Amino acid sequence: MFKSSSHGEALCTSCHVDINTLPHAVLSPQDTRSSVYRLNIPKTCGQCHEDILAIYKRSIHGKAALAGKREAPVCTDCHGEHTIRSPQDPASSVYPTAISGKTCPQCHSAEKLVIKYNLPADRVKTYFESYHGLASKYGSTTVANCASCHGSHNILPSSDPDSAVNKKNLARTCRKCHPGAGEQLGQSSIHVIPSTTRDKLVFYVTLFYVFLIIMVIGGMSIYILLDYISKLRAHFRVMKAEAKFLRWTFNERLQHFLLFFTFTVLSYTGFALRYRQAWWALPFTVMKNGFDWRGMLHRIMAAIFCLLCLYHLWFMLFTKRGRLELKAFLPKGKDFNDSLKMIKYNLGISKDNPKFERFNFIEKSEYWALIWGSLIMVVTGLLLVFVNFTLHYFPKWVVDVAGAVHFYEAVLAVLAILVWHLYFSVFRPSHYPMDWSWITGRVSEDEHRVNDSLSKEKNIK
Repeated sequence: MFKSSSHGEALCTSCHVDINTLPHAVLSPQDTRSSVYRLNIPKTCGQCHEDILAIYKRSIHGKAALAGKREAPVCTDCHGEHTIRSPQDPASSVYPTAISGKTCPQCHSAEKLVIKYNLPADRVKTYFESYHGLASKYGSTTVANCASCHGSHNILPSSDPDSAVNKKNLARTCRKCHPGAGEQLGQSSIHVIPSTTRDKLVFYVTLFYVFLIIMVIGGMSIYILLDYISKLRAHFRVMKAEAKFLRWTFNERLQHFLLFFTFTVLSYTGFALRYRQAWWALPFTVMKNGFDWRGMLHRIMAAIFCLLCLYHLWFMLFTKRGRLELKAFLPKGKDFNDSLKMIKYNLGISKDNPKFERFNFIEKSEYWALIWGSLIMVVTGLLLVFVNFTLHYFPKWVVDVAGAVHFYEAVLAVLAILVWHLYFSVFRPSHYPMDWSWITGRVSEDEHRVNDSLSKEKNIK
């Protein structure tokens, strides 16, 4: 590690010596006499970097270190210790994109230091909200970083007349990248914080556009909604006249609705735990009253889901219609042949569109994937909810595996719904904008013939 650094050819004793230069004296970094004691590091580095040490001593960081403030950044805080690299090395902590991304934020985003020394708490945040920060995030090495404006070894408070960010010097600093920048720059905020007391113009422009967007897009949305409802009513009138054949009973439609509702809420509340910083998880993070209502809602929905699973099991095994449905869902060799025929038909290789029974291979694969996925989610969920029981009877890796399986099975299920189920029930051209049978329970004669060619099983209708 040291050999690959910029100092790789130097001797260890160049840095690790007693400040009184006693022979063979290599002291602990915690020893105030050690050359690598925190507050002695600038002096140690200054043995070779005298000019930089002189500049550093005049800076706000250097003055704080000389005053004995242990939190004051010294050479190794920014450059590292045994891994010191050239600023042109992408692995260096003072590489352009690393300065604002990692090096400066380690102090200026540290809540403890910000509070203790009354530092502005929003400097890193507002930088990354600016064009400079956004470009830096995308890897630009020429865009301005913290050191471009504030300096590196010569950082001074903005109130100091010699500071690069003093109002009188700001235009000259900006001209390093923006030739022709005017003196009026000193009258504007660099770290923009729109509010009623600061950067008022930006604040009111933002407020105006937020209001404008809400009114314009809201008005458009209301018009579209009214238009959609009108067209939907007309569509339902036609559909009601044509849809004469019962495909799903009210009981089955209710089960499907409960499944849809619990699955949606479980997915939302589950992923909100894993991605709690995401914007869509805001409802669960904005109310910080010490009560985990996200977890409570997740468990309530899980309980309803489990009851639904038990009821569905009873329905499929102990009711006449359920047993007929279960029989129709059982996989057959014909399903595999149908899938091959459908692929050939879609590729244009064959002109024969396969004839399906009550449930085709697509619906059967969805159903049994749902059964398998539900079983996995229930078992792993119980292991995680009753974690004390799990840890009492099983090794910890069982909990870890259960957590991984629970998460990735949820990801798989959500993606399968979005990619597979929504296409065949919503976006498929023959069904768009939706297969309404999940609401009405009825299909047209043409759909009845396609989906229910096993017409001899009259009791299943």
